Amino acid sequence: MAEIIIDGKAVAAAVNAENARKCAELTEKYGCRPGLAVVLIGDDPASQVYVSSKVKKCGELGIYSEKIVLPKDATQAQVLEVIALLNGNPQIHGILVQSPPPPQIDEEQIILSIDPKKDVDCFHPYNVGRLNIGDPVFQPCTPAGVMEMLREYGISHTFC
Repeated sequence: MAEIIIDGKAVAAAVNAENARKCAELTEKYGCRPGLAVVLIGDDPASQVYVSSKVKKCGELGIYSEKIVLPKDATQAQVLEVIALLNGNPQIHGILVQSPPPPQIDEEQIILSIDPKKDVDCFHPYNVGRLNIGDPVFQPCTPAGVMEMLREYGISHTFC
């Protein structure tokens, strides 16, 4: 088998350019930008970097974004209230709650509270089920990115 070197940065640049074009098209056609809300509970440095990169990328692509930072001692009720507001916000089309949450937060309950139509992590059981039957609403980002790179280089995912 020939060695193939995959240039992930080049693939990402092409995907980002296409996504920016699609965002501009949606904004022009419907008069509103796609919107992503990212919820961070606490002050974990790695999570802060990850969330900040999402917000920055949204700006580059023309996606409206909201970054909600709750204190590390936030209660389950406070987090659920934020999610309920985001579920009802027509400017927000996707919600991402940074994992893992602090120990006092029941992550399963948080996942179940996110509207499946806005669950960009594809963690809600509805979305997991749709993914498993081959009819996804959303796809988990990292595996979808890997599959995109394989497609770009003409590598079959059934090679193993």
